[in-house]
Amino acid sequence: MSIVSLARFQFAMTTIYHFFFVPFSIGTGLVVAIMETMYVVTKKDEYLKMAKFWGNIFLLSFAVGVVTGIIQEFQFGMNWSDYSRFVGDIFGAPLAVEALLAFFMESTFLGLWIFTWKMVSPKLHVIFMWIVTLASSLSALWILAANSFMQHPTGYTIKNGHAVMTSFSALLKNPQLWYEFGHVIAGAIVTGGIIITGLSAFQLLKKKVENPEFYKKSLHIGLLVALFGSIAVLTAGDLQMKALVKEQPMKFAATEGLYKNTGDPASWTLVAWANENGHKRVWGIDVPYVLSILAYDKPSGSVEGMNAINKQLVKEYGKQNYYPPVNTLFWSFRIMAGFGTLMLLVSLLGLFFTRKKNQLLYRQKWMLWILGLCTFTPFLANTAGWLVTELGRYPWTVYGLFTIKQSVSPNVSVASLLTSNIVYFLLFTGIGITMVSLVVRELGKGPDHEEKVEEQERKAAKIDPFDKEAFE
Repeated sequence: MSIVSLARFQFAMTTIYHFFFVPFSIGTGLVVAIMETMYVVTKKDEYLKMAKFWGNIFLLSFAVGVVTGIIQEFQFGMNWSDYSRFVGDIFGAPLAVEALLAFFMESTFLGLWIFTWKMVSPKLHVIFMWIVTLASSLSALWILAANSFMQHPTGYTIKNGHAVMTSFSALLKNPQLWYEFGHVIAGAIVTGGIIITGLSAFQLLKKKVENPEFYKKSLHIGLLVALFGSIAVLTAGDLQMKALVKEQPMKFAATEGLYKNTGDPASWTLVAWANENGHKRVWGIDVPYVLSILAYDKPSGSVEGMNAINKQLVKEYGKQNYYPPVNTLFWSFRIMAGFGTLMLLVSLLGLFFTRKKNQLLYRQKWMLWILGLCTFTPFLANTAGWLVTELGRYPWTVYGLFTIKQSVSPNVSVASLLTSNIVYFLLFTGIGITMVSLVVRELGKGPDHEEKVEEQERKAAKIDPFDKEAFE
């Protein structure tokens, strides 16, 4: 266990755990905003009930996302101080805007949304939720502006060994930013839709379901959102991967397990395993023409392999290992794409089997179980996608400028890193258990819980404290 490997593991752990809740809160916030908008338009109380009920799930994800985000920020000063010094002049502006503008706007209007249900008109109240949704997306935009610089540096110059910003607009015009932003927001949309769908399915599987129509309509809305998000995420992902062919060819080749240059046309590898030490493929199953179509939108064209790319990088940047963890990238990409395709199919089939003429899905428990288990698929797909994005940049923290080894804090030790890794792991485990238990608790209350509480409060207010009923 080296300092570098422990520091990388800790940052990966905190980032992955935090990113469980970023698309969770953005996506469920969008669904809640849609539900409340439907209430404002139709005046049907069932949509108001949906917005309040699923809004509680959204609030839990938002709270945990804030806590884990603060923990993640500690990493820059703790374990990656040299990296922070190198990119501090670049990262300062977008991260400051994210904190001072996007997050404050998000938290302020979220507070207004929580506490003004009966104080403002429904039209104004729903605007609060849409502002929260917009602000959360803007928050992601500014953070991704910093991350996109790591993937494709632009608008900078090197002074005294540090990257210094020369153009803020160049940071926003970075094409990598918009590939990432589109992919992340689309992923958040499908995450929100699938979570609402899956949790509704679990509720419908109960023997005694309170207000089943509520969950059926929630499930239908979730499927519609998930379908839109699935189409958007596959489109955004396709555009981003095509850009990698030119911008980060080593990452692209690793996701396809290509050590040698392909022929023309290029075959796509369905499954494979690589000998990473020997820099060669052990076995694999190829499908002709498909990689050319995926990379160039035509059934012709070759793709450069990692061995040739590594030689080019050695000439350009000096002698070191430029091979990323191939097996991890190869299978992470397929997990991401596979679950993305699965969510698209589930959304399509779910909508087909819940149409008014023949609502077969609600009569088949195995179908509901599939939808329920799909609740976990966005988390797996999102995590796999970030593994591809971040591990594929190896050995760089800032592509072509600064390596991982250069980035680690000079004053950390193996003992301190091991201790903090254990502490963070236990902390995240505790937070995760608490989050799941609170979600289960909210689901157990049911959609009519608030009305029951209000009714009890009304009855209590009418009782004379000296009446005999007060002592029953």
